[in-house]
Amino acid sequence: MPQRQLPIFPAGVTEINNSIAVQKEAGQVVYIHGHLPVFHHDEDDVGSFRMFTSQMIVNGTVKPKEIVKAFGVPSITVKRYVKVFREHGAKGFYENKPRRSSASVLKGEVLERARTLLKEGQSVPEVAGELKVLANTLHKAIRAGRLPAPQKKQNPTARV
Repeated sequence: MPQRQLPIFPAGVTEINNSIAVQKEAGQVVYIHGHLPVFHHDEDDVGSFRMFTSQMIVNGTVKPKEIVKAFGVPSITVKRYVKVFREHGAKGFYENKPRRSSASVLKGEVLERARTLLKEGQSVPEVAGELKVLANTLHKAIRAGRLPAPQKKQNPTARV
């Protein structure tokens, strides 16, 4: 018959639940089961933190709410990384996949036409309507410096 481990933790640890505690010392984070260390990582190693806490949740060692309480991370973040662990395993936390952005709508002739219309004094919504692109796309290109900022129209009835 299995024997239950008494929850005796060394002094200075943060208890996650009755079985698992965590201790931070000398730039290292150490996870302790009973009185034995079971995993450790550098204090700044977020990938290892996410991987191990997700593994403990998937294995049933801890509950998500215990991780949220012990470390002060948002619940949705814990759920997101548990999903990564379930779908990809530990390697999902260490693979550096290049982020892919969608194909740029503003290329070649469309970009030049947008630049011309903005220099002529048309507003971003007017240019977007004429070119059949989202105004948000034009705003992003303006912030990135690929398009000139639209010139403010002068109100002919305003007094100077």
